[in-house]
Amino acid sequence: MLRRFIAWMLCAGLGATTVWAAPVQTAAAPSGGQLYTRNCASCHGQRGDGGIGVPLALPSFQAGISDDYLRQTIRHGRPGRVMPAFPSLGADEVEAIVRHVRSWNKGPSVAYSKAPIAGNPVHGKQLFGQYCTACHGANGEGAKGTGVTFSRPRDLPIMAPALHNPGFLDAAPDAMIKATLMNGREGTPMQSYLKLGLKEKDIDDLVSYVRSFETQPLGSSATLVKTETPVIIRESPYDLNTTVERVKTAVTTNNFFYGRVQTLEYGMTPPANENPNQVIVYFCNISLLNQALAIDPRVGMFLPCRVSIFEKNGKVQVMSVNPKVLSQLFNNSELNQLCEQLEQSYTAIIEEATL
Repeated sequence: MLRRFIAWMLCAGLGATTVWAAPVQTAAAPSGGQLYTRNCASCHGQRGDGGIGVPLALPSFQAGISDDYLRQTIRHGRPGRVMPAFPSLGADEVEAIVRHVRSWNKGPSVAYSKAPIAGNPVHGKQLFGQYCTACHGANGEGAKGTGVTFSRPRDLPIMAPALHNPGFLDAAPDAMIKATLMNGREGTPMQSYLKLGLKEKDIDDLVSYVRSFETQPLGSSATLVKTETPVIIRESPYDLNTTVERVKTAVTTNNFFYGRVQTLEYGMTPPANENPNQVIVYFCNISLLNQALAIDPRVGMFLPCRVSIFEKNGKVQVMSVNPKVLSQLFNNSELNQLCEQLEQSYTAIIEEATL
């Protein structure tokens, strides 16, 4: 679906008239399982066993969260982290997903008071540096990466979440943070702080410090790359074949290697019906490829790199999806630098080809 959307977007850049209408909803609303499969399973696993995202079916996770925590997390996500917000879901759809996720809970549901916990944030900061930074980061920015490796399963079932994040702080009341610190989370590196020797008052101080993140400047964990346009586009003064050759040359001079050229419609229509005036040049840089997949495997949907070339009414246009779109679609601020770098490379290739 995503690739078809991109193809449509590129074709629309030619000025063609395209009318899109939402399908008429004639069937009943999707079930929680269907909504979960559509929106959540690719990261959290079809059975909640995790992957890029938290293993939602983990018993200790289920035992420590409330339904409202799930609702708020679905609605607001984790800005700048891998978990996106889902503002387009209706309240009934969010509730259906919550019910589906909670179907994995083997124990009673828990609810937390929203009352703030009084503590000493100064002392809490000292304790945070001693007990929490190794997993959650010096400033509560959370563990890096997605927890997915290329050659083997990850060592731990969960990556330490970002505590200095507006989505987490909105979703998790003080009482839930305290309960997690006191009880730990079996099956993860999160231990019971009582068993580590802390007193309940110490835990209150830690909670107070974590809550103080709301008044502290946000770090990179909540930063996304902004882009004015989803498409980089230039008009070429050359004919289509010459433009293709110039793109191939520009690809190599910008430290990528050329892969192949094929029509936009390749594989979607019989070869005799393919439009020869709409082609795609594929290229790659192995180092960047490895960096991108290590940061977020979902980047694979946008690989290999490509530039599209179209000829219509005697005019040739060269265009590509702006890589900065990745940051907003995937909600992963670790992609920021790579997105910026790729955007500069794509722009350089297209501009060199059309000089």
